[in-house]
Amino acid sequence: MQSKTIVLALASIAVTACGSHHHHDEREDLNTKPSYLGAISSINYDGVSDDLLTAGLGKTGLAGATPAYADPNNPTAPELRRNAIYANYRAVLDIAANSGYGTLYGPNVDAKGVVVGGEGKVAGAEYIAYADDGSGNQNVTLMVQVPVGFDVKNPCIVTGTSSGSRGIYGAIGSSGEWGLKNNCAVAYADKGSGTGLYTFDDDSVNLQNGVRATRAAAGKNASFAPVLTDAERAAFAAAYPGRVAFKHAHSQQNPEKDWGKFTLQAVEFAFYVLNEKYGALARDNTSHVVMLTPKNTITIASSISNGAGSALLAAEQDSKGLITGVAASEPQIQPKSGSGYTVRQGAAAVTGQGKALFDYSTYAALYQPCIASTAAAPGRCTALVARGLLSGADLTAQQTDAKARLKAYGWLPDSDVLQAAHAGTNILVAVTYAYAYGKFSVTDKVCGFTFAPTDASGVPVAFTAAQKASSFATQNGIIGSVVYEDSVGGAKAYNFGVSPVSGIADQSLDGFLCLRSLATGTDAVTGAPLSGTLAAQSTRVRAGVAEVAASGNLKGKPAIIVQGRSDTLIPVNFASRAYVGLNASVEGSASKLRYIEVTNANHFDSFANALPANIVPLHVYLFRALDAMLANLRSSATALPPSQVVRTVTRADNTTAITVANVPPFAATPTAANSIAISGTTITVPD
Repeated sequence: MQSKTIVLALASIAVTACGSHHHHDEREDLNTKPSYLGAISSINYDGVSDDLLTAGLGKTGLAGATPAYADPNNPTAPELRRNAIYANYRAVLDIAANSGYGTLYGPNVDAKGVVVGGEGKVAGAEYIAYADDGSGNQNVTLMVQVPVGFDVKNPCIVTGTSSGSRGIYGAIGSSGEWGLKNNCAVAYADKGSGTGLYTFDDDSVNLQNGVRATRAAAGKNASFAPVLTDAERAAFAAAYPGRVAFKHAHSQQNPEKDWGKFTLQAVEFAFYVLNEKYGALARDNTSHVVMLTPKNTITIASSISNGAGSALLAAEQDSKGLITGVAASEPQIQPKSGSGYTVRQGAAAVTGQGKALFDYSTYAALYQPCIASTAAAPGRCTALVARGLLSGADLTAQQTDAKARLKAYGWLPDSDVLQAAHAGTNILVAVTYAYAYGKFSVTDKVCGFTFAPTDASGVPVAFTAAQKASSFATQNGIIGSVVYEDSVGGAKAYNFGVSPVSGIADQSLDGFLCLRSLATGTDAVTGAPLSGTLAAQSTRVRAGVAEVAASGNLKGKPAIIVQGRSDTLIPVNFASRAYVGLNASVEGSASKLRYIEVTNANHFDSFANALPANIVPLHVYLFRALDAMLANLRSSATALPPSQVVRTVTRADNTTAITVANVPPFAATPTAANSIAISGTTITVPD
């Protein structure tokens, strides 16, 4: 059973920075709680009725139906945690058996990759706290999970910063699972995004544990509350019923600029928790002596996507030596420069190296909806042709041209088959990050866009009581549909939107041309410089983009990046390949970065929880990278795998089970045809 939530009563421990010198004869280094941490709650899980990895559901429950709430309008905190783990695990992992769940990965597959009996539950303790400056305005959720198997003699910590805009359990199925299976403590952060759903109609927010409360009742304990007066809230709610705000888009803090810092804070929280748990009692009989430090503990910064980018940023910003190595998959990382290095694939230099996320997501948001269009609804393609931004006499020719334009911008041919499937994703990214980078308020209606649930015809509607109550568990941190307020005939979900200029159902093209203009600083149709409000908004957005740029300097830390060559959301030319090039230009021969590119792997292992036959799970390679990094850090005699392309094998169809034959291991000595070469500031990836 769960023990009652224990709030560590640390206020009574008045340990100052010089408190370690209170005995002059013999120094005791006392464990001190970081000043940015609020109250710490902890719960022990027995590994039977409930656990750290699966919330008591086990391998079978995670693959089963969504667990029900006893009262859907008033779910309890433990129920919300259970459903959040269920939803987040399935969101990043494909839980179809044919895709490898239960055989290549999953709770029942042990740290050595061996399928073992049972449900794979992990007993241990879970600690949660906010990191904040005392204002309640940041309230970044941090969490540390300590499995019962944690080995004090071979201590390890793994970071699990959330991917996407997800909440605190966002990395539970990626680096979290690996860490728990390897008896490491896992240091999680929601990186200042998290769910944080705010609803205007009832002025309600999420608390740290996911339960809803009014903004007034929550006070400084709200995960996110927008900066609005009551009068502003009431006016907006009346004019725009059903609209919502959420933390990543609307906190007005551009949290991405601090993702590295939040990841490092999670590691410091882990050291604090571990020393409270395992450190001997000091002579004052209240404090604990520091036993585990970065000098005797291996800490691997890890995760996927935005969480992987956070791991790399944390390693770059690590001034205290907290991180020993990095193992990251498909990182959303934005090199500070696209020049000063050269990325080649085969004989040719690639196009578009090192572009920023807001740049390429707004470009994709123009053309991917055309690729996804049908003969019955060709509106986006038709409208792009009318603006001179696309050519082709019929829909097929127009879609071919759209794919060609994306490739000319830097997408690989490997992404062609996935472009249509990503149309909705880049819409969400483009709008969310426009708000985040520009630090805009929800009431700014940037480029005419807001967020709300919508009905079957695209009209904004309010969340039901049950939807609001369960938002912590069900939402991925980008909430509701993108609503185009400027649509002809009134606000509609973007895919139903009719642009004023075209007058046809073109999936709100005017709004996306506006976002594209914000990215470039010029009019997306004419190329003329922006003026007035748009120019000012573009300046704000581009300043936010500059705040998140990576330096490429890992300071000699060993690191492995793995990415799928078919990644269509974070294409390799813009992110991983370019980061390796930037790193080579900054660190040169001192670099210990390895880059492994996996063919037929993409950004979303969880494609409707049944991977297409032409895709293999990249998740397997994240775990292999973590395995390789841990082995190297525990014994320098175990070399890191060299940079290489791994050639995977696709299936005839997805009724065939994926086996190890489909996902071959890293090569200790890759062939020349598979070796990724880094020479000076040139990175050459074989075709």
